[in-house]
Amino acid sequence: MDWPLLSTIVFLPLLGAGFLLLIRGRSEAAAQNARDVALWTSLVTFALTLLLWAQFDAAAPGFQFVERYAWLGGGIGYAMGVDGISVMLIVLTALLVPICLLASSSINQRVPEYMFVFLVMETLVLGAFAALDLVLFYLFFEGGLIPMFLIIGIWGGEQRIYASFKFFLYTLLGSVVMLVAILVMYQSAGTTYIPDLLAQDFGGTLQFWLWLAFFASFAVKLPMWPLHTWLPDAHVQAPTAGSVLLAGILLKLGGYGFLRFSLPMFPLASEFFAPLMFGLSLVAIVYTSLVALAQENIKKLVAYSSVAHMGFVTLGMFTLTPYGLQGALMQMLSHGVISAALFLAVGVVYERTHRLEIAAYGGIGARMPIYAAILLLFLLGTAGLPGTSAFVAEFLVILGAFQLQPWLAVVAASGIILSAAYALWLYRRLCLGPLDKEALRALPDLRGRELLCFAPLLAAVLLFGIWPKPLLRTSEASMNALMQTYESRLAQTPQTPRASTVAPVSE
Repeated sequence: MDWPLLSTIVFLPLLGAGFLLLIRGRSEAAAQNARDVALWTSLVTFALTLLLWAQFDAAAPGFQFVERYAWLGGGIGYAMGVDGISVMLIVLTALLVPICLLASSSINQRVPEYMFVFLVMETLVLGAFAALDLVLFYLFFEGGLIPMFLIIGIWGGEQRIYASFKFFLYTLLGSVVMLVAILVMYQSAGTTYIPDLLAQDFGGTLQFWLWLAFFASFAVKLPMWPLHTWLPDAHVQAPTAGSVLLAGILLKLGGYGFLRFSLPMFPLASEFFAPLMFGLSLVAIVYTSLVALAQENIKKLVAYSSVAHMGFVTLGMFTLTPYGLQGALMQMLSHGVISAALFLAVGVVYERTHRLEIAAYGGIGARMPIYAAILLLFLLGTAGLPGTSAFVAEFLVILGAFQLQPWLAVVAASGIILSAAYALWLYRRLCLGPLDKEALRALPDLRGRELLCFAPLLAAVLLFGIWPKPLLRTSEASMNALMQTYESRLAQTPQTPRASTVAPVSE
């Protein structure tokens, strides 16, 4: 195509945000106009991402839809492009944003500003996934902190200021270290163009320091244990749509960073630090699942479950096996959908009762049968029930771990049992039992707008649980290229690569 499809996708939400600046006043009409502009902008963006995916050549391992223009000079330019890893994360982002906007009907203060912030956030996240220049990536990656800081700090709960500053400072500190690493890489390679950096041979000692610098940023963003403590506070204080965006999209930036930078650019360091990553991943899977079982706040329980599921992501990545890598990406996509749905489900009951304590509920399945059925399906999804997308993802990760070290698979599999325990425990406390609380006896079931939010997420979880081939096929060539790059770089040293064959997973 002659027209810059990728830049159009990235900056269309920003254009919609510009239109929102023209909406004046605090009237209901102004608020409705802002909602309409934001929703239609996000829907058109989503349609364009589907076009991008449809035209993407899954058999080609390299970057496609590449746009490259001179910008700052000296090897730093404006560069966009996607491969099989980033294209699906772009589609996921564009899917969740209109759902977030639909789920924001309870926001009635400063609505144009709220919609403006969400559209700016969409541009920044899409830009981070599409950037092919390291400086450009850093600007998008770090820029995403500001809208989320505002979403939590302005439209959040009673302790929103504390949670927003904790989120901002945690993530900013790690990213400052990454900025220093980017400067070192530019000094060494003379360019920040990512395809050129992927071919650059950084020295062994330098690789270790660069890997640690990138780890400091991506591990906080993911987040990995023990750098996860900002996440429960941020989720509890964020509005429903903020939690959906945070869990469904922003956490994936950390996993994407490991796939795009740490593994292919610093293979020696990745090989060296793999045991550390395995240890941290297994602790996250088991320990934070146990912590989730002890929670009395619904949002905190779902937040800790996110940390546990992100442990599967890092475990799969650093096995550097075909199944592990595909499972890690599949887990990122599956978790993006399921966690978004769970936070939407929490938001449904919170908007009716304004309570997040699990003890405040019980027996609501009798009053809200449709809600109870949908919640059960997504909770079983987070527990890895066969037939859901999470089962495919976790099965591939465990299979990849088993190929490397069977004991890794055994410990990781215990996390599935624990996730089933806290998921079913939560469901029993919320939906089953007698309806003996007076405040719950008049709760209405799901409304049309709420059903509309759940419908695409439910379809995605079931469709890709039964037929995951479209996702696996899209990323297969790019994952194979990543492994081949990794192994060829390791082969230049006395070390022996752990994975010597690349087998197709999508068949």
